[in-house]
Amino acid sequence: MVTGATLRKEHFFSSDASLDMLDFILKETIENYKLGLQAWALFPNHYHLIILIYPNSRPLQSFINHFHSMSSRKLNILTNCPGRKIWFQYWDTQLTYRTSYYARLNYVMNNPVKHGLVHHAENYPWCSAKWFKENTPEGNYRTITSFKTDTISVIDDF
Repeated sequence: MVTGATLRKEHFFSSDASLDMLDFILKETIENYKLGLQAWALFPNHYHLIILIYPNSRPLQSFINHFHSMSSRKLNILTNCPGRKIWFQYWDTQLTYRTSYYARLNYVMNNPVKHGLVHHAENYPWCSAKWFKENTPEGNYRTITSFKTDTISVIDDF
């Protein structure tokens, strides 16, 4: 699981266009690095990702550096602010237990609700909740969405 934060928690990605761009860059970079994107939630000042790393994947740190660099450059072009620093840092946690993995999947997908942006996570366009609901077998969906998230320790004071 990866959480990334903008510099000073500023809402750099505050427009739909900038969040669409961030979403596009994320998915393109994930594919280029041969990683498996399992869940995502993108916000104006942070993001959460659940990523699978395969034997043929490129290193996670290289992916993050590329994702941050590319999204910063593109945003700065979009907003005519060349050279501006966007990203502050990121935190990653290796999930080694199935229950931790399921709980964090649920956490990431419901993060837009936690932040009060929508009442139903499927209504937030820059999150995997709608995709997950539409593409996961009903039994698996019910299992994963039943996991409690209130005791998960994730940096998320945005």
